[in-house]
Amino acid sequence: MRKGLVQLWQHPGSRFVLMFGLWLAVLFLALAWKPVNDHMVVPYTTFIAREAAVVLRWFGVNAQAVGLTLTSPRFSVAIYNGCNGLEASIVLLSGILAFPSRWRWKAVGVVMGLLVIHVVNLVRVLSLFGLGILKREWFSAFHNVVWQVVIVVLAVAMLVVWAQYGQRRAITVAWGQERRG
Repeated sequence: MRKGLVQLWQHPGSRFVLMFGLWLAVLFLALAWKPVNDHMVVPYTTFIAREAAVVLRWFGVNAQAVGLTLTSPRFSVAIYNGCNGLEASIVLLSGILAFPSRWRWKAVGVVMGLLVIHVVNLVRVLSLFGLGILKREWFSAFHNVVWQVVIVVLAVAMLVVWAQYGQRRAITVAWGQERRG
């Protein structure tokens, strides 16, 4: 049994999958922990609501943010976990942390990836709010299916691009041995 685990750990693909799963578990547990939720998730989600209200006002929509709720005279929506982009961010972050590369390259991937997910999620919130005003019957399908898939696929695609680009630039590290190629 122990020999099998050692062999599994020695295979880079298996090690990545194990580390990816471990990071996913740790980060999703952290996200569910009440102190993290209260002191990080809720303020971040409130920021998204405020940010969306500002953008909507630029386009002439009488919108305001009240806590986690984005509201206007024609439509209101509360932004909760699952709607703030943090789950997709965890998928991306877990993949970057599990991937064998230099910490500097990991930092680039994390910063750029989280920024892209934030911006795309803001577009998501704005488009869903617009659908709520203009085509309310489409809101549920776009909220529960279309945008959920888009955000997760975006996170996975960014991870793949980040990993491939890092390998081409010869900055990945194969668990202690630098690879050129």
